Amino acid sequence: MVSLNFPTYQFRFKNSENKISIFDRIRKKFVILTPEEWVRQHTVAYLIHEKKYPQSLINVEKLILLNGRRKRYDIVVFNSDGSIHLIVECKANSIPITQSVFDQIAQYNLELNANYLMITNGLHHFYCQMRYKEQAYHFLKDIPEYSNV
Repeated sequence: MVSLNFPTYQFRFKNSENKISIFDRIRKKFVILTPEEWVRQHTVAYLIHEKKYPQSLINVEKLILLNGRRKRYDIVVFNSDGSIHLIVECKANSIPITQSVFDQIAQYNLELNANYLMITNGLHHFYCQMRYKEQAYHFLKDIPEYSNV
């Protein structure tokens, strides 16, 4: 896998039937290592190690219904009260971050009402803070650490 624009983290791998898997600490199981999964696992490690988000508040690859259609979000971080603090959309490093990627996470957020959005392809990261009263969002240089939430 390619080097990403994240700090270096240690991951567990296994090879079964010529397929490499990576251990997902949130789902507590090995999952097939795809380019998108490589980005997702780095993002989870970043949230835990750099931003101090409790692992217990992070959810990965869960099904949601949007306008009657089944979709899966990549990463959601909850607040301690159960509301949603952050939605993360992960793309493979070869996928450019375009308007359609922003549209995808915006659609998810219509249902989830997160405080922050993060979009990453592992090389480029974008962060937004939602401002619901103004019906707008504000781009940030980074997301806040958990203690600053």
